[in-house]
Amino acid sequence: MVTGGGLSADGKHWVGTRNDFFLPVKVLGKLFRGKFLHALKEAYWAGKLRLGGGTAEWAEPKLWRTFLDGLYRKNWVVYAKPPFAGPEHVFRYLGRYTHRIAISNHRLVAFDNGRVSFTMKDYTQQGQSRVMSLDAIEFLRRFLLHVLPKGYTRLRHFGLCAARNLHTKLEAARGMLAADNANPPLAPVKDDRPWWKRLLDRTGIDLLACPHCAAGRLIQLRRIQPLVRLPLPTSGDTPFANSS
Repeated sequence: MVTGGGLSADGKHWVGTRNDFFLPVKVLGKLFRGKFLHALKEAYWAGKLRLGGGTAEWAEPKLWRTFLDGLYRKNWVVYAKPPFAGPEHVFRYLGRYTHRIAISNHRLVAFDNGRVSFTMKDYTQQGQSRVMSLDAIEFLRRFLLHVLPKGYTRLRHFGLCAARNLHTKLEAARGMLAADNANPPLAPVKDDRPWWKRLLDRTGIDLLACPHCAAGRLIQLRRIQPLVRLPLPTSGDTPFANSS
């Protein structure tokens, strides 16, 4: 995530981007194409790229170079557009991936005979929840795909948000933006969804999932009205009072 502008060279003014500008998509497409094909080429010469079936002919170096040259001449298209619900929605969406693990405990249903059962959303069935069972080794393999390689961190901060700039450049930028009446703060996004849907969105806990099978859905049949509480009797009015 990047800021929509930055400090001027003398550090005294905020230089904002155009409202209709985010990234130079054509430049980004060429850059990503170069990075991707460079990694593909390194994997080929290191013997890490397995070519079989319809791609077996490219295993021959001369044909591989011809194939790769054709890829460099193709345009790579970057799809970019504003978020539907504003920046707050983007932060909530990213937060589900940056501050949660691959699978939460409440989705784990059972571990029997070396197999792990857990709930999942089946998007081929309109997102209905169902139980999936995997061999324990395969479950661990998929789980470990979400573990970052050594030397990587989940979140990094650069520029204005770097640790050395928090109390200098970042504070100065905030002061300039607060004083800029032409850029009023964004109004918070109103969320009219039921509270249990908001809880599912933020924590992954689905309160309407059946606590036994985790596949069925709980449906409200009727509302039970609270009982009318009568005032407690005094000690002399109770049938257990001492009358002797």
